[in-house]
Amino acid sequence: MKLPFVKQSTADYYRVCRARGMSLLQFLHGYVYGRWCYHYIGLAGDKDPWWRWLFAPLVVLVNHVTPFKSTPENRLGDPDQKKPVWGDTYHGKPLPLSEAAKLVKIGRAVNTEVSEQVLPFTRAREIVLANPARIVVIDCPCRSGMKNPCRPLDVCLIIGDPIASFMLEHHPDKSREIGPDEAVRILKAENARGHVAHAFFKDVMLGRFYAICNCCSCCCGAMRAQRMGATMLCSSGYLAVVDEEKCTSCGVCAQKCQFKAIGFRDRHAVIREKRCMGCGVCVEACSKDALSLRLAPEKGAPLRVDAL
Repeated sequence: MKLPFVKQSTADYYRVCRARGMSLLQFLHGYVYGRWCYHYIGLAGDKDPWWRWLFAPLVVLVNHVTPFKSTPENRLGDPDQKKPVWGDTYHGKPLPLSEAAKLVKIGRAVNTEVSEQVLPFTRAREIVLANPARIVVIDCPCRSGMKNPCRPLDVCLIIGDPIASFMLEHHPDKSREIGPDEAVRILKAENARGHVAHAFFKDVMLGRFYAICNCCSCCCGAMRAQRMGATMLCSSGYLAVVDEEKCTSCGVCAQKCQFKAIGFRDRHAVIREKRCMGCGVCVEACSKDALSLRLAPEKGAPLRVDAL
């Protein structure tokens, strides 16, 4: 029986959580994350709202007590770790523009778990899409938490139900349903601004892929956490390569790179391989076709939509 004060999307989310064997505590964690995402994620911003000191302890608490089972395959932390490594529970993978566009236009049902070579995390590696997958764009919680955010705000793509419907129903003033073509237009516009498309996974978001966020290093909480040593992002599986003969040292690629992975030497660009995440923003930005992506097995495997 559905309670009259419970929104339909909440009931649907609860039903799927229970069908997947998730605990009540995990459901509540996911509900808090989705229902108050602008508070939860906004904690990483530079605003200082009145609720920060009330909400921060709650976020710490739910992440501390949510059940976690360590596995020997945990490559990001100590295999004997009993408490979650933050990146294991919530993480993203950069996607070149072409792959991000395919993911929002996939056009068929997908139910698979990607390998640890693609996502070296232990808790959320599943991709579940119905046909057709529902797409909802929301105001970016990371940008919304900043005093001077990058614009526009409506750039985060929530993919698939029940999560897409949950966000649409609970944040009607900050969300709207869109089709695949508009999603691709958003991805292309953000890429042109130098922003990186990340496929995000979270354990309490049903343990699977649920969003493509278009991230800038000044606002994105995950990218800022990465700089401070909290591993939340893994490589796309590609590495940028410079054609020295074509490069004119115009500097556009370095201006666009969110990971500060491009320098210059002897009148051509140089890739700082340890920093490069293989997002491909520089490739799209180069008018001389002097940059390309190569497979980088040492950095992991790409998330290839065609292979799904």
